[in-house]
Amino acid sequence: MLRLLTPLLLLPAGCVTPASDDSAPAATAELRAPDGRMMGRARVTSMGNGAHLVLEAQGLPQGRYGAHLHMTGRCEGPAFASAGGHWNPTGRQHGTQNPQGHHLGDLPNLEVGADGTGRIEFHVEGATLRDGAGAILDADGTAVVIHAAADDHRTDPSGNSGDRIACGVLN
Repeated sequence: MLRLLTPLLLLPAGCVTPASDDSAPAATAELRAPDGRMMGRARVTSMGNGAHLVLEAQGLPQGRYGAHLHMTGRCEGPAFASAGGHWNPTGRQHGTQNPQGHHLGDLPNLEVGADGTGRIEFHVEGATLRDGAGAILDADGTAVVIHAAADDHRTDPSGNSGDRIACGVLN
């Protein structure tokens, strides 16, 4: 028993071991190509004044790809138009470099390496999982989409990011 308590005695007073991300409430999605191939996974957890998104992609050619949250949790192929436009509960313009503001669904470009994998880790300020106007898991849900080209982070409404090549519904 002493062996189990020893590490706790070494912690400074008031120190608490944080819960792992895996224990926090989360929404997850499997992103699939129009042919059903697995192209990645996304996980969104509540964090501070927003939501923390991790997107991990696989099976893509090396390059840069636009990635966005889309306003409807539907991914009917082949074009994934059922996902609707970018998730934009604040009614802003597209692009983090747009002086008119940006959609909450705007994410950094996905950088894919020679091994076909890429990862985005991003804080979506103002988003929540279930509560309020910025709820990702609202009545019609939210999708995560990877586009065929890089996002220019300026052009409204989609940043010239091209066709939708992978889609997953957060739930």
